[in-house]
Amino acid sequence: MKESLKLALAQKMQQRLSPLQMRFVRMLEMTGPEVEEEVRREVDDNPALEIADRPTSADGDDGATYSESAEQLQMADYRDEDDIPSYRLEARNHSVNDRYFEPVAVAESASLIDDLMAQLAETDMSETDLAVARYIIGNLDGNGYMTRTLIQIQDDLAFNAGLDLSMEQLRSVFDRIRALDPPGIAALDLRDCLALQLRSLQPTEPVKLALEIVTHYFDLFSLRHFDKLSSALGVTKEQLQEAVELIRTLDPKPGSRMGETEADDRSRHIIPDFNVEVDDEVVTLTLVNNIPDLVIEESFVSDGEQFVTAPSTRRSSDAAAFINRKREEATDFIELLRVRQETLYKVMAAIVKLQHDFFISEDESQLKPMILKDVAAQTGYDLSVISRATAGKYVATPGGVYPLKFFFNERVSQDEDSSSREILAAIREIIAAEDPHQPLSDDALMKLLNDRGYDIARRTVAKYRERLNIPVARLRKEI
Repeated sequence: MKESLKLALAQKMQQRLSPLQMRFVRMLEMTGPEVEEEVRREVDDNPALEIADRPTSADGDDGATYSESAEQLQMADYRDEDDIPSYRLEARNHSVNDRYFEPVAVAESASLIDDLMAQLAETDMSETDLAVARYIIGNLDGNGYMTRTLIQIQDDLAFNAGLDLSMEQLRSVFDRIRALDPPGIAALDLRDCLALQLRSLQPTEPVKLALEIVTHYFDLFSLRHFDKLSSALGVTKEQLQEAVELIRTLDPKPGSRMGETEADDRSRHIIPDFNVEVDDEVVTLTLVNNIPDLVIEESFVSDGEQFVTAPSTRRSSDAAAFINRKREEATDFIELLRVRQETLYKVMAAIVKLQHDFFISEDESQLKPMILKDVAAQTGYDLSVISRATAGKYVATPGGVYPLKFFFNERVSQDEDSSSREILAAIREIIAAEDPHQPLSDDALMKLLNDRGYDIARRTVAKYRERLNIPVARLRKEI
């Protein structure tokens, strides 16, 4: 069999992004705080960049001089020297370019394991029992539930810790853990968790009835078969309702309350990228810009002419190349920031124009069908640019803060002009007005929506209802 070599010439087109374009794409995806951090990093790394001086206002106070330093102004906040923390008085023997981190007072929140072990340390448990208790507590998940059975823990203690305990000894330590705060800790499942919390309450009649429901009729309760539950218990609807309301006040995740701090809450704050104000049906859009104005540092403005006119040496040519390179990088970075801000503003302006009725009324039913192509037709940008420009961005309105992705919604069908948001608002309105004792099924919701002019199927109604986190009719039924 003969083999031959062939040489063929082919021509193809392939698009490649330049490094500058790739950096712009990455910067476009960043949120406001991320861009601010990127600017600070670039200013630190590139000596050709500097923050422009802010112009002073025409007020006479701007020209006033103050003799107090920043540290002296902070010291003035305290009544006397005894109230000044020690870290305010310590000497900072560092260079002006060194970073200095001031200690911040943060409320420390003990973990679930530390809190439970601290409670057990105040009891008369032996060292062996405390070691067993720590091992058991280590098998709790973040919600306070057991992740392993006692038989598995018994085997683990025998093989790993060399503790040969009987099941009675292990269960004795386990029961003491289950008696700790918060009630419901170390539960095996949801039913066990609710039962533990009910047993910690005063044994009143509603508590006894609620414990009976959780212990023996939990399936009927979870399926909300209240008529069958009332007949099985032999109680009136009023008594049953009081017991059910008591069960609803219990915490299904008692361990999740431990370990959260105020710092965790602060890290979840949303910083809007845009601000929309409405005055007499006139919508004003503002780009919230916390990015400082950047300029080229004066010593990098020239083209290194002082090194060119000097005798040509390797050092002078390297210095000129360094100046030119850093100046070009600074110029490109300033241009990237400008294009990013311009792109974000144009994209948001197109969204405001397309969803003008919503921004006037802030009624979710006024949202029109809008997809990426609609914004692309207004701005001329590519779909990928619009997708990145809206990812993780938020807008503040008089009625609240919305993510930009909130305004994108598809049409229910090609021949319908109603949006999915409009259907969701209609479903929410219908369910809010329904009789809680006889909630509407998906078929009934479909018929009511059809009567309003929305031609959608039952499976579409079920999909939108699930998107609203609304349970089925059986689970919405009240006593």
